[in-house]
Amino acid sequence: QVQLVESGGGLVQAGGSLRLSCAASGSIFSINGMGWHRQAPGKQRELVATTTSRDSTNYADSVKGRFTISRDNAKKTVYLQMNNLKPEDAAVYYCNAGGRYLTPTGWNSFDSWGQGTQVTVSS
Repeated sequence: QVQLVESGGGLVQAGGSLRLSCAASGSIFSINGMGWHRQAPGKQRELVATTTSRDSTNYADSVKGRFTISRDNAKKTVYLQMNNLKPEDAAVYYCNAGGRYLTPTGWNSFDSWGQGTQVTVSS
């Protein structure tokens, strides 16, 4: 069906930057919303940023002004540029995408998640 593969996580000092990428693959007919969520140890998964097929974006208050979500529709890839990282941004970041994939008889909807990529921020 549809697979999402994230990359770009790692260890960075507070104030530093990272860029996450998430590439979708499979028999994709169309992708609507794409986004990033994160989950820190002992906490619930929370929305970080989303983008629609019309490039409308939405951000969690905690990341506004520091993170930027973007997408390359031709590459079926969504990015998250994270600047001025803080220790509280440390978490596993998950990519999410929804849309339609092709089947032998037409199409079905999908809502897929990536495996997650670790972001660690040292103070």
